[in-house]
Amino acid sequence: MRQVNFAIIFIFCLAFALFSIENTELGTIHLIPGMEVQAPISVELLIALGLGGVLAWLFSVWTHLERLLWSGQKVRQKDAQIQELEYKIEEYQAQLQSLQPTLPAANDSVNA
Repeated sequence: MRQVNFAIIFIFCLAFALFSIENTELGTIHLIPGMEVQAPISVELLIALGLGGVLAWLFSVWTHLERLLWSGQKVRQKDAQIQELEYKIEEYQAQLQSLQPTLPAANDSVNA
């Protein structure tokens, strides 16, 4: 899988390099009214790709944090459920021990 990733990245970098060589003309970027920046088209593309990569990374971090928070809530719910079930087991064991003297002995029912 590493070789496939490397090949894909290599192809994109090669395509970008070829695009950069062919597109050295200046392009105008209108940021806000009255503010313009002129740069080669390849530089503009590089900036756009960089911003896209940063935004994709931020989105990935955000979704990872959401997933962690969601799984943390699930773990807390499961912990509460486990504690409740452990409490019920202790209650049932106490009830069983309190009823044990009143139960007939197992040997008496087998011999009869």
